[in-house]
Amino acid sequence: MKKVLNQSILNELLGQAINKKNITGAVLCVEKGDNSFSQVSGAGNIGEESSYFIASVTKLYITAILLKLRAGNQLQLDDKISKYLHKDDVSRIHVLKDEDYSDEITIKHLMSNTSGIPDYFTSEVFLELANEKDQSWTLERTLQSVKQMKPKFKPGQKGKVQYSDTNYQLLGEIIKKITGKTMQAVFKEFIFDDLNLNNTYVYDDVNDSKPIPLNYKSKELHIPEYMSSIPSEGGIVSTAKDSMIFLKAFFDGHLFPKSDFKELMNNWNFLFLPGQFYYGIGIAKQPIFISSFKKGLIGHWGQSGAFAFYYPEKDLYFTGTVNQITGHNVAAGLIKKVIKYFD
Repeated sequence: MKKVLNQSILNELLGQAINKKNITGAVLCVEKGDNSFSQVSGAGNIGEESSYFIASVTKLYITAILLKLRAGNQLQLDDKISKYLHKDDVSRIHVLKDEDYSDEITIKHLMSNTSGIPDYFTSEVFLELANEKDQSWTLERTLQSVKQMKPKFKPGQKGKVQYSDTNYQLLGEIIKKITGKTMQAVFKEFIFDDLNLNNTYVYDDVNDSKPIPLNYKSKELHIPEYMSSIPSEGGIVSTAKDSMIFLKAFFDGHLFPKSDFKELMNNWNFLFLPGQFYYGIGIAKQPIFISSFKKGLIGHWGQSGAFAFYYPEKDLYFTGTVNQITGHNVAAGLIKKVIKYFD
C-alpha cells in the first residue's frame, strides 16, 4: 500500500536533506492548489517560521509588479526602456561590433533575459563576495561596469538568452520611475500589504540579523552591504509560509490577470548558467523528470538555495530553502521525492 505524505514523512525527508554535504538547515512548505493538503517542516538550524533570503525568487515579485502596472495601463512590456530611464543610463549599455543597440531594448527583453545586456554579477564579483569582501552594488556602479563589458547577442535575437542580474536592476529602476516610490514602498504596497505578508520585507538595514545567515560551502557568508543594495534582483527576506501565500497568489490571478500566463510561458529559452533551466518572461521552468520537459516546476530559484515553484501536473506548490548557494540539487531532489508521494 502506497504511503501518504504526512508530517512525520516530511520531517524525515527534511532530515535526510540536511545530512547532505554543507546543508546545515532546510525548510519546505508543500500545498495543493485546492488547499486539501498543506504541510511545512524545518530541519537543522532553520525552523518553520525562520526568515531567510529568497534571493532571485524576488524576480517573481518584480514580474508581478510589472504585470500589475500593465493592468493599470502604466506600461506595456514592449515599451523601450529608454522611455523610462535617463538617457545617460541607457546610452551605450549595449554596444556590439561598434553598433549601439541600447535604444532597441524593451521591458520584455529585460524580463526574459534576452536583452543581451551583460551581467555585472560575474564570477569575479561572486568570488569577492564569497570571500566576504562585502560591497554595495548600486545602479550607478552596475552601469559603469556593464558599459565596459561586451554583449553576446543583439536584443531579442532568436534563440539567444543570457541570465543577467543587470536586467532586473534596470527593471527596478523603471518601476521606481513609474511609481515615484522606492522599491521598498512598491513591494509593500503592491504585494506585502495586499497579501498580508507580515513576515516578508526588503532587506535594507545592514545591522538586521533576523535572516538565517547565508551558507557557501562550509562557511557562513555575511554580506549585508551587498544584500541591502539589490532590492529588485534579490533583496527580499521571507518565510516558507509567506512565500507560499505569494506563490499561490501569483498563479491564481490575484495579483494580475490569469490570462497573462500564456504570454509569460509562450517562448522558453534554455539557460546553461547559472543552472540548467528554461526561462520565459519573468519566470523560470525547471524540468524535474528527465523523461518530459512538460513535467517541470514553474517559478524561480534563488542563488541562496531558496525556491518557489508550482508543479501543474499535480497542482502542487513548493516554497522554502536549503540555504546553501551550491545546494540547488539538494532542493530539487527533495521536491522530486515529495512529488512521488502524489503519483
